[in-house]
Amino acid sequence: MRSIRKVILTLSLLMLLWQAHAQRGPEVGGWLGVANYFGDLNTQFDLGQPGPAGGMIFRYNFNERLAWKFSGNYGLVRADDARSDNYFEHTRNLMFRSSLLEMAGQLEFNFLPYIHGSYDDFFSPYLAAGLQFTHFRPKALYEGTWYDLQPLGTEGQLPGDEYRLSTFGISTAFGLKFDLSYRWSMNLELGIRKLFTDYLDDVSTTYPDPLVLASQRDPLALILSDRSTTDPKLGDPGRQRGDRRTGDNYTFLSVGLVYYFGQVACPEITR
Repeated sequence: MRSIRKVILTLSLLMLLWQAHAQRGPEVGGWLGVANYFGDLNTQFDLGQPGPAGGMIFRYNFNERLAWKFSGNYGLVRADDARSDNYFEHTRNLMFRSSLLEMAGQLEFNFLPYIHGSYDDFFSPYLAAGLQFTHFRPKALYEGTWYDLQPLGTEGQLPGDEYRLSTFGISTAFGLKFDLSYRWSMNLELGIRKLFTDYLDDVSTTYPDPLVLASQRDPLALILSDRSTTDPKLGDPGRQRGDRRTGDNYTFLSVGLVYYFGQVACPEITR
């Protein structure tokens, strides 16, 4: 009986995916927007330092409810302790910026029936979830020059044992899609990315021993590891520098324009 129920459930799901032939088909487009970072250098959800962002969208519609979306995206995120109202963070005085190169795949669910070319079902809020792969490269500004932070081992990483500059993450999105014409539609979306690393900002654990760091790394590593404004500085060996329990996140707020290549539905006649 269990096997029969599984077969029935599978067939039902397949019927749900492949019904509504008029809606099946691909969409291709692009988007522009802004990126924001949240993590050890932005614990207060400061939205005052957005970076430019954009990308390409490919979506395949299974029916009026379900679609699969693949996107290739770029963004720039940044943060600065000098903007924080928290005493420790303001005194810590760290900062960074990083470019983001991302590939994301998501299953998308429309809360309302959405059919291209329909007079009635021409819009829907939607929810998307999936995975993304992100490449990042944190840098800090010092005396007018931006320096890569990962090769410096600012938290005492041994040479060759630095954190990776690429990671997977959980990709979710909330949005609204609506037709502009039979073929063109617009998407308004908030995308949320939770990374499987806490080093997007180069800050995660504790201050290293400055003597050990100075003996293993470029002198610049010691400067960019502890930029605190107090005298003596904050960076006692083992003292908290970041919080690895939370992880780093970023968001995309976007406006997208997409073109539908599938079969356009004939408008329904209502009485």
